[in-house]
Amino acid sequence: MSADVPHAQVPEMLDAWRMVTARRGVAGRLPLSSLRRLADSLVDTDGEDVVYSLDFDRDALQVPYVELRVDAQLPLLCQRSLQRFLFPVKIVQRLGLIRNESDEAALPEDYEPLLVPDDGMLQGAGLVEDELILAVPVVPTMPGTEAMERDWPAEEAELERANPFAALSALKNKSD
Repeated sequence: MSADVPHAQVPEMLDAWRMVTARRGVAGRLPLSSLRRLADSLVDTDGEDVVYSLDFDRDALQVPYVELRVDAQLPLLCQRSLQRFLFPVKIVQRLGLIRNESDEAALPEDYEPLLVPDDGMLQGAGLVEDELILAVPVVPTMPGTEAMERDWPAEEAELERANPFAALSALKNKSD
């Protein structure tokens, strides 16, 4: 995806079924600051944009889908060094459009299901935000901080204290 995609006026709501029939797509940029749910996982939203595209179509088996492409740099707080770093995210995800949860079983293996509301309307920015939320690591660590663990390995006594079941194990050994 090109980094020079302009801030486009992408419609807030997209009619998924019309987009599939017309084999249309939309592309643009979103400021991170506009993604409120994602902002809770970030250190800040200063100056970063998300470049994305949503392409609607049907595959060879006539399964309707939207192919989502996202390119972003997420500012996270490293849990090892407590420093801000930019976490690169590149997503290419094909979402199979389904009307009922029971339709999920018919989707090809590599498709993620996307339950389309009865009115067929999807919020494009919401799809992008959902995928970015899923891409945020549970424990963000800056590349290059792995050496800290290797240089200062935990001592055996420290590891035993960290094990909450160590006390139970000691009690069990005493009763034997």
